[in-house]
Amino acid sequence: MMFEGKRIFISGGTGSWGQELTKQLLKQNPEQVIIYSRGEGSQVEMERAFCDSRIKFNIGDVRDYGALYEAMGGVDYVFHAAALKHVPICENQISEALKTNVDGTKNMIDCAIRHKVKKFIDISTDKVVDPANLYGMTKAIAEKLTIQANCRTKDTDFIVTRTGNVLGSNGSIVPFMIDSIRKNNAVTVTDRNMVRFFITLPTAIDLLFHAIERGKGGEIFVKDIEAFYITNLASLLVERYGNKDTAIMFSDIRDGEKTNEALISEHEGMRTYRHDDYLIIYPQLKTGREYGGRLRSLGMGLKSKYRMSTQVRLKELLIEGGLI
Repeated sequence: MMFEGKRIFISGGTGSWGQELTKQLLKQNPEQVIIYSRGEGSQVEMERAFCDSRIKFNIGDVRDYGALYEAMGGVDYVFHAAALKHVPICENQISEALKTNVDGTKNMIDCAIRHKVKKFIDISTDKVVDPANLYGMTKAIAEKLTIQANCRTKDTDFIVTRTGNVLGSNGSIVPFMIDSIRKNNAVTVTDRNMVRFFITLPTAIDLLFHAIERGKGGEIFVKDIEAFYITNLASLLVERYGNKDTAIMFSDIRDGEKTNEALISEHEGMRTYRHDDYLIIYPQLKTGREYGGRLRSLGMGLKSKYRMSTQVRLKELLIEGGLI
């Protein structure tokens, strides 16, 4: 087992990603999992829920280089999940988004290099592809910083994982809609044609493990997943949590929102290769790594219109994720 006896550091570790990742890591008997986040209450809740001496909780902010450097000492693997993620918040508080998503990522990278950790995984988002909002732009910069870090050291392999919306994660659309149905007997969709890529949390964690096992440093790993209409999601949640009077309403698109998303840009398509159900985007930069196993490139971007799936399949994912 890759993580047996190892020390693992997770920034933003009290979030949905961090908690599921911790659960999976503990099955491999690591020496220690360090949860680094700035939320005292969330850490107390997680500590009580897990009750495992192998987990160390560390209050800190990725903006604070000194605290981050001290916390990361002696670590083998780093998973970087900390970020400001809500599109409207990032649109309205630009400087805060930059401090966390860009400056914080740079601090993470600099500390990982100084401590010579083995591998560093940046958890990214499909919002980086042709970004229409500040959140996507900051995460795109974070991806660039992560890939470029491979040119600065041979001791640490820096790898990016990119995925769509994780069903049921904290603050995401599914719990928001369920809460709205329960409180208001109504749910709001911003546009009838709104489409998103969806993935369950366990599948998203599998992507992290696949990347850390296969990655040499410099790659972006993408899970080839399906896209769905948000209206279908709303209908399924109303069917499960609402009644015959529950309304589905429509509003204007919010600042920074796109109707359709993409997992891979047209520019990246020529450097993208398929490996089973995963897609690997190889870097343009000369990282000094050797990449084997390249097959025929994807040759095109991967937009949601090419991966549209059915309401039946979406229901299967919601059941798989324990959401209905």
